[in-house]
Amino acid sequence: MSQTPPRIHVARTEIDALERHIRLLHDEAIVQVTLADGTQVEGVVSVRPTLETFRTADGDEGHNARLRLDDLEDPAVPHYVWVGDIIAIEQIGSA
Repeated sequence: MSQTPPRIHVARTEIDALERHIRLLHDEAIVQVTLADGTQVEGVVSVRPTLETFRTADGDEGHNARLRLDDLEDPAVPHYVWVGDIIAIEQIGSA
């Protein structure tokens, strides 16, 4: 992936939380995710995200994952969310 997440996760508890969220994000699921800043994003999971390894400019290594949600009103419009920023996932339905 060409982008670097704003935050990488290194603690086992953080990585476990990432993996729990990823397991809830099934292909074609319609979800509403709530981010740490309070923003809510709804959409269709285009494909389940995968845990990836990233390095900061300082060389620190950690993990995060990028979620693509296709907009419910206009599926051609994607919304990208870092899984590490998600604090809640609500299943709305399936496509």
